[in-house]
Amino acid sequence: MTADANPEVIVIGSGIGGLSCAALLARYGIDVVVCESHSIAGGAAHAFERQGFKFDSGPSLYSGMSYSPSANPLRQVLDAIGEDISWATYDTWGCCLPEGDFDTSVGSEQFCEILARFCGNDAVREWRGLQRVMEPLVKAVLTLPPTAVRFDLGALVSVGKFAPALLTHAVDIAKLTGPFARIMNDTVSDPFIHNWLNLLCFLLSGLPADGTSAAEMAFMFADWYRGGTVLDYPIGGSGALVDALVRGLERHGGKLMLNAHVEQVLVENNRAVGVQLRGGNVVRARRAIVSNTSIWDTLKLLPSEAIPKLQARQATPECDSFMHLHLGIDATDIRSDLACHYIVVNNWESGVTAPQNVVVASIPSVLDPSLAPPGKHVVHVYTPGNEPYSVWQGMDRSSQEYKKQKLERAEVMWQALERFIPDIRSRTQVTLVGTPLTHERYLRRHRGSYGPAIRAGKELFPGPNTPISGLMCCGDSTFPGIGLPAVAASGAIAANTLAPLHKHLEMLKTIGF
Repeated sequence: MTADANPEVIVIGSGIGGLSCAALLARYGIDVVVCESHSIAGGAAHAFERQGFKFDSGPSLYSGMSYSPSANPLRQVLDAIGEDISWATYDTWGCCLPEGDFDTSVGSEQFCEILARFCGNDAVREWRGLQRVMEPLVKAVLTLPPTAVRFDLGALVSVGKFAPALLTHAVDIAKLTGPFARIMNDTVSDPFIHNWLNLLCFLLSGLPADGTSAAEMAFMFADWYRGGTVLDYPIGGSGALVDALVRGLERHGGKLMLNAHVEQVLVENNRAVGVQLRGGNVVRARRAIVSNTSIWDTLKLLPSEAIPKLQARQATPECDSFMHLHLGIDATDIRSDLACHYIVVNNWESGVTAPQNVVVASIPSVLDPSLAPPGKHVVHVYTPGNEPYSVWQGMDRSSQEYKKQKLERAEVMWQALERFIPDIRSRTQVTLVGTPLTHERYLRRHRGSYGPAIRAGKELFPGPNTPISGLMCCGDSTFPGIGLPAVAASGAIAANTLAPLHKHLEMLKTIGF
């Protein structure tokens, strides 16, 4: 699709953060164009198909999406733009831990049964004590929806309307800004609970409990450890979710340009004024450029004279990368109690962030058979942000050395799968292995990184504004947490900051806030 010659706002990248930002901008009546380098929208959430198997390239765990109003910022964005998709719900996933294999469920009680089995009643009492400690923090973190936030003086109104409730929870809100480890260490001593909470923190933020904010864990407790809760999966896979955001963008008048690789952000007199695409075409923006690329990749787009303005952000610490294994398998006579998700931890001693120590597997066709041909399953296994880029740096992707290392570094994922599908290798019909270099090339991620490793209580996420006038950022470099809710929140905040205050307030009213 060809862009207007002079839109108000250009968004670089169609990841969930960029699409959330652009769709909301369009909903606000702002003329917006999204420039996406890939032939497929969605960034790390895009979907692709091989031999009839439909794969999610990235995210696979969703909650708070099948109902409204919801605390999940991505659900709030969908509500704001008037879009939705069908959701499958479930409540159980499999765990293969050093202590043994078991199924666990979201909800307030089932984990206590696991604790009683592995640790005894003292651990159950500690867990219940932690739940009591988290109750006021959960109420505090839900007091202010991220979609109410904006980074201009209008925040005095959009956030101010929540001021009475914020004041009520002021003491607990102060605790939310620090690392979750402070709360965990003051409340529980059982080693299994500590390991479990560090694992959940790592899966949420890419960091263990001493680097994950208490606010992120409070959101998780609000979603997972309460009565009647469920997990969600989008019918049609992550691609269906991306399609919903694109529909909302285009229905409200926004535009998406695929195969539109941005080579440079144009800066004139310290103001971002447009982008130059591969091939030389220039698209200018009347108001702003919003980069949905990481902060490191955004810096690569700036002309040399503008880089010093953002140079300090180059030092933002980064999480490690991924290994991926996408499989299409024969499901004939496969176990009937197969779960959608499994978490495998090889040992606790190395720590949850140790290379290849934690493996996550998803079999979404258990919930949505349309993702695979009849009698088949689609499988996605990955090492979640614990694969060092240094192991791959400088390798030629066409070399035999690279191909050999792919097989070697993928072995831990095969072994994880064999914990619950022992004959997985003989069932496999399609095999795709992704590495940090795959992330770097196809997702245009700096060093294939999972995202920033900004530690709670020590560093702050910068928000959408930058020192360069007219240049804003959204995505995982700007808002706490790694994953869909965080990037959706970042996109919404960037859009709100550009929107007229009265339209922002009207949107909040529409979605129930």
